[in-house]
Amino acid sequence: MAFTRATGKHRAPGRMTRRSANIASVATLTATGVIGTLASPALAAEAGATLAQEAAPAAPVRAIVIDDSLAAKIDAQADAQRLAAQKAAKAKAEAAARAKAEAKRKAEARAKEAREAEERAARATERKRLNAYRLPVAGSSVTTGYRTGGALWSSGSHSGVDFRATSGTSVVAVGAGTVVEAGWGGAYGNNVVIRMNDGTYTQYGHLSSVGVNVGQSVSPGTSIGFSGSTGNSTGPHLHFEARTSAEYGTDIDPVAYLRSHGVGV
Repeated sequence: MAFTRATGKHRAPGRMTRRSANIASVATLTATGVIGTLASPALAAEAGATLAQEAAPAAPVRAIVIDDSLAAKIDAQADAQRLAAQKAAKAKAEAAARAKAEAKRKAEARAKEAREAEERAARATERKRLNAYRLPVAGSSVTTGYRTGGALWSSGSHSGVDFRATSGTSVVAVGAGTVVEAGWGGAYGNNVVIRMNDGTYTQYGHLSSVGVNVGQSVSPGTSIGFSGSTGNSTGPHLHFEARTSAEYGTDIDPVAYLRSHGVGV
C-alpha cells in the first residue's frame, strides 16, 4: 500500500519554510541573548552569518574628482568662448559703423552732386542771360537803315541804324560787356561805346544823358542813358552802331549783328 503526502493544513512545512522560520527565530534569540544557551552551535553560526550579510554596509559611491589640469582646460574653453563672443560683437559693431559711415558718405556725395548740379544750372542760366541780346530801345523799330546815303553824314553814308525813340526814352546795353567810352563824342553827341564779351563793339549816339562810366560792366538790358538829339542830329532818336573795334570806320551791319545774336529786328 502506497503512502500519499498530506495536503492542506495538515501538510508539514517545507525545508525552505522551516529554514526561514528557524533563521527568524535564531535572529530573535540572538538579539535577546538566548541563542547562546538554547541553540546548537551550527544553528547559531548560520544565523550569525545571515545577520552579518544583512548588516553588511552598501557599496561605497565613487566620487568624481576634477584635477587642476581639467579645471584649467575648462576655464580656457570658457575664456576662449567669451573672447570669441566679444570679437563677434566688436566685428558686428564695426560693420554697423562702417555701413553707417558709408551711408553718410553716399548721402553727402548725393548732396554735393545736387549742389553742383544746381550751381551748374545757375551758371548756365547766368551765361544764357549774359549771352542774350536785345534791342537797345524796347519795342522800337529802325527808321534809317545801314549804309543809307546822304549829305547828312560826312562819310557819305550812314554807318549805323537809327531806332525810333522820343527824347528821354531809356536806352539799354544790347548785351554784356564793359564800357570803354562814356560822354561827348563830337558828331555823335553824348554817346556810349561798349566792348562786348564776344569781342565786338557797340555804340549808342545822340543821347540826352549818359548813365554809365568807363570801366563799368554791363549786362543785357542795363540802362546806359536816355535818348535825345545831341550832336549831329535832326531830331530825337537813337543812333546804334556795331563795330569790330572801337575805331570809327570798322562798322558792320547792326541789324545783321543783332539778328546773329537772336534779336528780332
